[in-house]
Amino acid sequence: MQQGPREIVTPFRPIPLEVPEGMAPNEFFNSTENLNDLVHNNGLLVNPENLLLYRKALGHSNAFDTSIIYNTSKCVLNPLGRPVRRTQVPEEVRHVWNRMNQIIIDYMVEVYPDPSQALLLAGEASLDATWPLTSPGVPSIRMLHNHFIAFDMDQLRSAAVADSSNPNLTDGGQHSLFQAYMKDVYRRFFDELPLRVLKPLSSEESRLQLTGYPQGLPSWEIQGGVAALQEIGFWKEYDEILKGFIDFYRTFFTQVSTRNAPMPGDVYFPDQVERVLLFNNDFLATAKRVRDRCIHDAKYANAIRWQPAFKQLIYRNDEGKLIVTISQNSIGNAITELLGVVVKRVPDAVGYERSEPALIEKLLEVRSRLIEADLGEGIATDYWGAG
Repeated sequence: MQQGPREIVTPFRPIPLEVPEGMAPNEFFNSTENLNDLVHNNGLLVNPENLLLYRKALGHSNAFDTSIIYNTSKCVLNPLGRPVRRTQVPEEVRHVWNRMNQIIIDYMVEVYPDPSQALLLAGEASLDATWPLTSPGVPSIRMLHNHFIAFDMDQLRSAAVADSSNPNLTDGGQHSLFQAYMKDVYRRFFDELPLRVLKPLSSEESRLQLTGYPQGLPSWEIQGGVAALQEIGFWKEYDEILKGFIDFYRTFFTQVSTRNAPMPGDVYFPDQVERVLLFNNDFLATAKRVRDRCIHDAKYANAIRWQPAFKQLIYRNDEGKLIVTISQNSIGNAITELLGVVVKRVPDAVGYERSEPALIEKLLEVRSRLIEADLGEGIATDYWGAG
């Protein structure tokens, strides 16, 4: 079977939601009004920490697909002031969020125990609040949210091979800035993080045989598998990965912005930044390369995300191991594309409704486990009760 990224077709039920005249869609999607619609039509569970579990109306997969969003639409009205990564989330909220993640991932592994049956992933993205609201490619909801997705492997195996030159598929691979010019220092920086549960892996060990992805991303095996997710130590290390990435990203783009700039304030690993990054010729030469191009290429400069933008996920590989990886999100690829899965969504109510009963059954089952663990209360919609 040919190895390469796959493009699958996922039907959805068209959403009867009107964007007010004069508003761009991505402006409206940041509004409290849109979030109210999300709650009433697709909401599954909510808790006092403002964490909302919901069905993905425009989903990636109709086998299993749900998200948790930190719904700050009513308590932080300024979309540019909302948390867009876990390091900005209050500790007590992050604690609850981690427990919700653990229960949902455990459920997915239980329902899909065979890696040859389903590709599982759970991940989150920084919704970078530094771009203008109307800029192309800006995520629609400017609030931190994550994804829990199961893809049917038979569907992936029978899917058409995607165009590997699709820019979204090259974001974290050999074509990316980090990998092309400073791969060694990038890896070394991550290798020095203080990790015990997470074990560094080579690209060959982390890659899915069917798609050949991830490509060139730092990856770690979760030692202990799904049982390790029940330990707070894992989630602290999961955050260490993100903190290290933020330090690398901020330090690099500070040097792009200003030659020989001092270390950014409030870095998490100042000694590591000084030793590994600010005295590395490849790191500083790459910053110069980008800086010079920014000065002469307005379009290129406008496309840069000057603040940390990332996608971080947990996925299951072919051997059944749980893997953590993280990607710099310079282009804005979908989280599934880090694993070589391109999703083409098509409006097809009849096609969606064939999958809907089994999908809803699973979503309500996992919701009941969250309720039992005191992680929220059920929401009633036209499609299901409060539980």
